[in-house]
Amino acid sequence: MRRLFDLDADPVAVSATLRRDPALAPLVDAVPGMRVPGAVDGHELVVRAMLGQQITVAAARTAASRLVAELGEPVPGGEPALLFPTAAAIAERAHGALRGPRRRVEAIRAVAAALASGELDVHAGRDPDSLRADLLAQPGIGPWTADYVLMRVLGHPDVLLEGDLVLRRGAEAVGIDIDRLADRAAAWRPWRSYAGMHLWRAATTTHHQGGTR
Repeated sequence: MRRLFDLDADPVAVSATLRRDPALAPLVDAVPGMRVPGAVDGHELVVRAMLGQQITVAAARTAASRLVAELGEPVPGGEPALLFPTAAAIAERAHGALRGPRRRVEAIRAVAAALASGELDVHAGRDPDSLRADLLAQPGIGPWTADYVLMRVLGHPDVLLEGDLVLRRGAEAVGIDIDRLADRAAAWRPWRSYAGMHLWRAATTTHHQGGTR
């Protein structure tokens, strides 16, 4: 639970670093205790990340719901809910539950098979560099997905999802030159994951507030 809710974060240190950037300071002041959400299950997070590649959040949620509806097992004890399907179930029986281009569907099933067999080992105790290399070696997993997994499963505090469209939209909304985002973000180390959380939030809140330029 501590990992899931990032309860061991140091919001004072994070805020002090991020406030040095005038574009981030108002965002930090609005939500000074922003945390990076963890993940209950590494296998589920990898599959959800792959489902969410190059589609909207709403579409990814629909795809995950369909997968659970068709392959999920009932929660023990008679609760009216389904568990997220196991990697083995996705690899073996996800023929009709996955939609989209055939190459993408096959990649998800191949990664699920690697997770089920133990070839791809995703858990909170992994070394970040080693896990990233293992993820990038899998079909259909690129830098965004690998880094997202590091941030959520390992709780890595210094991940910059530079190519994330929503993050870039948030950066642009607060006046950051997105063509120089990586250079600008060097000053946010070692808390770039937290900066990303603020920029994701800015992508929606600044739209309603008229921007913060």
